[in-house]
Amino acid sequence: MQSIYWTGRLLSRALWNGISNYTACTDPCANKRREASFVSAVCGFPKDFARGRIRKGQFGDDAWFNAKFKTVEVLGVADGVGGWRHYGIDPGEFSNFLMRTCERLVTMGRFTPSEPAGLLARSYYELLENKQPIPGSSTACVIVLNKETSSIYAANIGDSGFVVVRRGEVVHRSSEQQHYFNTPFQLSSPPPGHSGLVLSDRPEAADTSSFGVEDGDVILLATDGVFDNVPDQLLVTEMRKVQGERDPTKLQGVANSIAWMARSLAFDGAFMSPFAQNARENGIDAIGGKPDDITVLLATVAI
Repeated sequence: MQSIYWTGRLLSRALWNGISNYTACTDPCANKRREASFVSAVCGFPKDFARGRIRKGQFGDDAWFNAKFKTVEVLGVADGVGGWRHYGIDPGEFSNFLMRTCERLVTMGRFTPSEPAGLLARSYYELLENKQPIPGSSTACVIVLNKETSSIYAANIGDSGFVVVRRGEVVHRSSEQQHYFNTPFQLSSPPPGHSGLVLSDRPEAADTSSFGVEDGDVILLATDGVFDNVPDQLLVTEMRKVQGERDPTKLQGVANSIAWMARSLAFDGAFMSPFAQNARENGIDAIGGKPDDITVLLATVAI
């Protein structure tokens, strides 16, 4: 009963946090260049309902943000590395600080829209310089939409990422960065005396890309709790349902569906998940999903 209660509460929070960023252009602006815009929604679940966060901007150790500045819209996710919990460190504090700082920098215009890796870098270095130490590690992915040029600029470090579906087919996706199996690239802030013992990558190592978007494109930005548990064909099937969709309620429904699918498969011990398949390719006999925090940001492009 408690799980049902928390699930309902989290779904309600996801619906409350759904984002609608589309404004129709009426006759007075008919002769102006049509700008691109996101219609977007968010949903997610913490791995542990009993201890997981449900506040805005976080699902467990995952964090996310959306922000605007003039002709730019930005979406981002970060996945706090849960292993820090064994050392008495809250993994969600690092990822949350990273995303909240990105959000602030965007709304203040203190970033270069064509350089999302620079946005991550500035947020990360602010974290390192914070008077109150915030130890931990996190993967991160940020995408920036230039509304005037209908262009996306993306930066990804680690195994969070994005997928773009156009007319039912995947046309763009991020590249996963792994040092070795189940050890993604990550931004880190080690506790004093542990610098040499902690894996840490520079934000400049992020994989970057840029591409044009078209009216109706569907973009999924998510943490590895989604990609490790939901096969690509299932993700694309869900994303096709909202191609060209401008109704935020319908978009929210599919975001909820993807998040719940990831949650269900993560705890299915008999399912051959993408994570289990990758484990077998690396000589590890595995089956089942990978329980993890789950964050889904789903957006369509309206021009």
